[in-house]
Amino acid sequence: MKSDSNITNKLKTKYESIDQDLEVHLEGLLHSKPISYWDYIQTDVLLNLQKPRTDFPDEMVFIMYHQISELLFKMILSEISQVAENNFEVAEFTEKVMRISRYFDVLTSSFSIMKDGMNIEQYNQFRTTLTPASGFQSAQYRMVEFASTELINLIDKRFRDKVPKDICCNSAFEQLYWQAAGKDYKTGKKTYTLSAFEKRYKTEFISFSKHYENKNLWSKYKLLPKASRENKALIKAMRHYDYTVNVKWVMAHYNTANHYLNIGGKTAEATGGSEWVKYMHPKYQKRIFFPDLWTAEEIKNWGINI
Repeated sequence: MKSDSNITNKLKTKYESIDQDLEVHLEGLLHSKPISYWDYIQTDVLLNLQKPRTDFPDEMVFIMYHQISELLFKMILSEISQVAENNFEVAEFTEKVMRISRYFDVLTSSFSIMKDGMNIEQYNQFRTTLTPASGFQSAQYRMVEFASTELINLIDKRFRDKVPKDICCNSAFEQLYWQAAGKDYKTGKKTYTLSAFEKRYKTEFISFSKHYENKNLWSKYKLLPKASRENKALIKAMRHYDYTVNVKWVMAHYNTANHYLNIGGKTAEATGGSEWVKYMHPKYQKRIFFPDLWTAEEIKNWGINI
């Protein structure tokens, strides 16, 4: 057991280093309340964040599922930021990538909550109140993409071979693959959904992508020593993450959307007005974070043999 004097000396050193009086902080402890689970987790706040627009019970499922997804995105971004800001050895790098992958594994398997947990009739009634909001407006997910790979790998497949490999930030923005969810490339016209999304986040996205330009996961991997880049465990972790995000998770999302929007052979329009089939299905966009870790044949069949 540590002695009282040893703990006191450490506390004194800690507070002196920031020009604080230890006695004042100790006196404050006399008046502070013990921490509780509900205060620490902010349970009351969390449970009052659901604001349905209708009286259909399953709308609550829809809202909470997306809120849980956003919390997982935040966890993923936290893990990626640690890789970005540190020079990890191969074992630590692998561990971080696998942590991130596990979050996406949860996101992938959790789509059954949406797919099998909502009444189709209820969904197709309350969804009309959500127009023009769209799931592609998840800013955190876009940040996950920016933090995972180089911008060239997020360019719409139709234009990917026509832009410089080192394209960055503002010049890349108009050609990012998810612009296809709300932009007519022939006319340049954007839907309100896309325009509102850009108005809210474009400046932040450009700043964020600049920050991660040379320290996204793919760039950090390529900066590792050759022996580390050839580490089988790390390569397996990187491939698992890439496939999970860009095929398994996307297809789980796609199949859920198809379950609710493809009724009687007729495909309904998404709430944001996107051509969601071609926007979502991985075989069309071939989004791949770490292209050099896949064979030409694997890339050719990306999203096809699922």
